Amino acid sequence: MLNARIPEGPLEDKWRNYKAKAQLINPANRRNYKIIVVGTGLAGASSAASLAELGFQVEVFTFHDSARRAHSVAAQGGVNAAKDYKNDGDSVWRMFYDTLKGGDFRAREANVYRLAECSMALIDQAVAQGVPFAREYSGYLSNRSFGGVQVSRTFYARGQTGQQLLLGAYQSLMRQNAGKNLILHTRHEMLDVITLQGEAKGVTIRNLDTGEITTHSCDALILATGGYGKIYYLSTLAMNCNATAIWRAHRKGAFMAAPSWTQFHPTSLPQLGDYQSKLTLMSESLRNDGRIWVPKSAEDTRPPGEIPEDERDYYLERRYPAFGNLAPRDISSRAAKERIDAGCGVGPMKNAVYLDFKDALEREGKNAIAQRYGNLFGMYHKITGIDAYQEPMMIAPAAHFSMGGLWVDYRLMSNLEGLFVLGEANFADHGANRLGANSLLQACVDGYFIAPSTVMDYLAETAAAKSKNKAEWAAAADLSKTEVNRRLDRLLNSKGNTTAEEFHKELGQILYKKCGLSRNRADMEAAKEGLLSLQKRFAEELLIPGKAAEINFELEKAIRVEDYLEMAVLIVEDALQREESCGAHFREEYQTEDGEALRNDGDFSFVSAWEYQGHNRYQLHKEQLSFEYVEMKERSYK
Repeated sequence: MLNARIPEGPLEDKWRNYKAKAQLINPANRRNYKIIVVGTGLAGASSAASLAELGFQVEVFTFHDSARRAHSVAAQGGVNAAKDYKNDGDSVWRMFYDTLKGGDFRAREANVYRLAECSMALIDQAVAQGVPFAREYSGYLSNRSFGGVQVSRTFYARGQTGQQLLLGAYQSLMRQNAGKNLILHTRHEMLDVITLQGEAKGVTIRNLDTGEITTHSCDALILATGGYGKIYYLSTLAMNCNATAIWRAHRKGAFMAAPSWTQFHPTSLPQLGDYQSKLTLMSESLRNDGRIWVPKSAEDTRPPGEIPEDERDYYLERRYPAFGNLAPRDISSRAAKERIDAGCGVGPMKNAVYLDFKDALEREGKNAIAQRYGNLFGMYHKITGIDAYQEPMMIAPAAHFSMGGLWVDYRLMSNLEGLFVLGEANFADHGANRLGANSLLQACVDGYFIAPSTVMDYLAETAAAKSKNKAEWAAAADLSKTEVNRRLDRLLNSKGNTTAEEFHKELGQILYKKCGLSRNRADMEAAKEGLLSLQKRFAEELLIPGKAAEINFELEKAIRVEDYLEMAVLIVEDALQREESCGAHFREEYQTEDGEALRNDGDFSFVSAWEYQGHNRYQLHKEQLSFEYVEMKERSYK
């Protein structure tokens, strides 16, 4: 039975009670404990810097050539906090409810409330680090609104919020790296978790420059390695984003929770040809001033400027008048897909919709719009050659954020003792759909405010590694190292004629078509057959030039794609067993008369947590969700 370890007491007191009762370690003794952190995005960098500042010995690994290359830089639009600077009725409770409702009531109340509660401290932390948030003329921090809410709670640094927050965390990380408590390893990738008596006690690492395989021990392991949206191949994620770290932990006993909850972002640039391997994200903040529309008539080929107002369908404003263009991401993405499938799509491939700033430009002037979004307009012009001040942007839904991930309890610890999972790598705070501007928030809150307390609480229960059986650990480490080398040899010895990239592209097409924005049983069963066939072909036909003992990008890619091929089967399995629609998981068999998601709270008010039981075999465990403080209602934005 899964134990979420939720503290007792009223909702608003749970985190305070936890911290008050959490065990501590004497500052002089903290140096005896070693913590490994994998990943240097916001969650990884902030937790590593915070724990090193407390006096723990911290070792950090990233496959990037610089810690600041982590994908957190790509979150552009802002970070949420319930400070109510706009005096428009915001509060910790309202932010908690918006997030819970936005996730379609498929998240823990306690975790979500803590996220909202800690949001205010994060803004103060970031300002103290020098993050250049936008400000009003008076000097107060400025706010804007995001999808799924009716208040302005999003703090932003133009369209570079993630980058600026990461620079703050990166500086803290490098300050500790210059001291005695933290060692940073760049160009190193984690390929296995070393377990000892059912606890995570180390990692096996490959040096990406030399190919050397090494093992490293720890008293606690933190994975902060981001999401797996790149499994869909065409996504908003960077090319190197992958699921290997969490998947290898899953294979060693950590449960994978809700893997089918993958968000499709409604404001990506559309695919423009078969040559593409990545899509570009345009910030959701653009929906504050841009109006989304398509031609009312199918197959209308006129340029947007020649289509009169009465022949335009502002479909979000029509279907969701209360929220309009700021409807949540899952709803906005499905609405765009519905119009595109109806033949009203625009662009060269008829796979996009318009995001039009004409009204905002007339109302506020070009200078005001440029001040808010200038870098985004410039990026759009560089990529497409189109001036969005003169004609509408073209946008389309694309695979984006993973609400699923490794299962964690309230302490952010996996069921595998000693393994903590932060940020997008865990499943915890967003339910079946993430509201915009909550991703940066979760990563920072997990790293700065939660992990320092919970990791120390766990370590206080355990003895430091130097007092344990070193021979037993060495044997476990040797076994892990042998298994990793055996895997690399097997991949390199496959003498086929198909690259890992080609397999990944085929995998993405299967998932997009059969387990993407909408799903049905027949398609998903066909997807499962296709995935099993693809796995078999991968084992027989893979081509990897080069050797293991050198820089070998093809080997790196093959390792990640092999993990994706296994994970894809679990994604489909999870989607098949959840016979309801909720958030980003939209089953065509379960929808209301007007085409909205139809939840089944009686049978599916739980988080699905899957236990690995061998290749393509999994056992389902359920964490039942109880709602003591809010009433579950039909999720309506009309």
